[in-house]
Amino acid sequence: MEKRTILAVVLSMVIMLGFFFLQDYLFPPNRNIEPQGTATSQETVEPQAPAEVRGSPVPETGELVLGLPQEEEPRDLPRLPEADEFIPLETVTIETDFIKVLLTNAGGNVVSFQLKRHQDGNGPVEMILTGNGESQAFAVAFGNQEDVISKRVKSEERNFRVRRVSDLIVEFSRDFMSSQGGYFTMVKRYEFKPSEYMFELTITMDGGRSMSGFNFRGASYTLIFGPQIGPRFVKLDQRSEYRNYMTYRGKVKNEKVGEKEPLLISNQPSWAAITGKYFTLIAMPYTSQFDLAFSTSRAESGIPNTSRLFITRPASGGSRIEDKYHFYLGPKNQENLNIYQRGDNGFKLRETGIIEVAATKGFLSPVENVLKWFLILFHRMVPNYGIAIIFLTILVKIIMFPLTKKGSESTIRMQALAPKIKEIQAKFKDNPQKMNAEVAAFYKKEGYNPLSGCLPMLLQLPIFIAMYNLFNNHFDLRGAMFIPGWIPDLSVAEAIYNFPNDYKLPLLGWTALRLLPFLYVGSQLLYGKVTQTPDQKGNTQMKFMLYAMPVIFFFILYDMPSGLLLYWIMSNVLTMVQQVGLNKYLARKKAAMAVEEPPPPVIAPGPKKKKKNK
Repeated sequence: MEKRTILAVVLSMVIMLGFFFLQDYLFPPNRNIEPQGTATSQETVEPQAPAEVRGSPVPETGELVLGLPQEEEPRDLPRLPEADEFIPLETVTIETDFIKVLLTNAGGNVVSFQLKRHQDGNGPVEMILTGNGESQAFAVAFGNQEDVISKRVKSEERNFRVRRVSDLIVEFSRDFMSSQGGYFTMVKRYEFKPSEYMFELTITMDGGRSMSGFNFRGASYTLIFGPQIGPRFVKLDQRSEYRNYMTYRGKVKNEKVGEKEPLLISNQPSWAAITGKYFTLIAMPYTSQFDLAFSTSRAESGIPNTSRLFITRPASGGSRIEDKYHFYLGPKNQENLNIYQRGDNGFKLRETGIIEVAATKGFLSPVENVLKWFLILFHRMVPNYGIAIIFLTILVKIIMFPLTKKGSESTIRMQALAPKIKEIQAKFKDNPQKMNAEVAAFYKKEGYNPLSGCLPMLLQLPIFIAMYNLFNNHFDLRGAMFIPGWIPDLSVAEAIYNFPNDYKLPLLGWTALRLLPFLYVGSQLLYGKVTQTPDQKGNTQMKFMLYAMPVIFFFILYDMPSGLLLYWIMSNVLTMVQQVGLNKYLARKKAAMAVEEPPPPVIAPGPKKKKKNK
């Protein structure tokens, strides 16, 4: 019995670790963000407003600063006319029920994109992390991808003219002169919708009769998003936060982006995305041709990691080009993404496939989707996700009860057969092969499967792993409060006391004192005590499993999402209640089996023979 139980636990741990390994290998959150052997900045990224808002002048540049050495401007790139007008610096604010966007005419770029309905710390989630540099999102640079990514082509400082078309539409325009002497005007037009996270960006380059085409180092222009999508994070640890890169052309493809070299995408996908745990950027180009690239690197000033997207418009032989893009910057949930599948959105987009960004992936995605459905159902009944998790735990226990009952009955049966098995083992202790054959024959004769006690435990593992994925990734759990003042967010670890000044306990790295891990250990130890059988009490190995394993898991689960720990604690409590009832049932069944079993036959001694006298 002891060896069988230990084997079940070991097999469970091996299967669990193997599953996570395979899931990370086949469905990676992102595997290129945190390479080994290099220190990572641990500073928290604070979203920066434009310099004018902070009280210092904004550098009048329309180009994204990539943090690489600047080179002398190539002669074949366009420049401002020599007698160009002076355009003062200006910022434009677009605000809807969903978002608040801050744009600057220094290049017609976006410097802030806040999600008003989602909080991050003391304010709305900022989707554009600029760190401490001059980087701005949706900047346009002349030149091809290689120039923009690797050489950092220098351009003149330029502010655009501003035309406020409406409350939700703004245009930025600027005149340029090509190296051949022709003139053209660039216009960047932003259009937003009242209740959406998506906006439309139209880039127009019009040279009239003075331009026979746009070819600047092999491209018309490169549109850049960067340096990083929000929300703010300390580090990308694949659990609390990560960055994933996707493209879509009929089906989703996870792209593997290296740090040293950008990843060039040559198949012109329908859309490309940079996704985090809960939020995403999705870019949908509507041009005849384009080249796309992802680029990621470690820390820049104020940002632990960067994630950039480059869209290059190839060279054009016409005198006028007009390219349209749709960008989604917002939550990675099906509710907001599904409107671009159904067509009921302001841009009349349908069947875009961007809902795949929020799709559950992995071996156990069907199980996770079923659990998610019930969790949402319970939340509709009681609008508190903590209570919904408790109801879901009760439901899982009810569903798994037949397996639990079968495992307990198997344990009782094994205890009844144990004396005979020990007898066989003692009889053939010098012949292991014969002993195993006799034990197997005995099991077959009694109709008992020795794995029947382990099977229920192994079958519960997929439920636990699916629960972990659900509580770690379900968007609605982000910021979902259970108990005010203690568990304000079920998607992260709770804390009853946060250590001051970002202090971390030596060796452990804890930043806060948490209560749920201690409750878990207490419930697990009590669970082991209740479910312990009489023959296990004096077994040293079983004592280790009952008392040491919960302590080991205490350290593993210390920083896990509080929703997962809540589920596990409630599962232990319900299992104890369930086991008490099962113990009474099994005790009655064991007594009934003892009554029904016929007693061994008693052979009466015969009459003693008289000795014959010789």
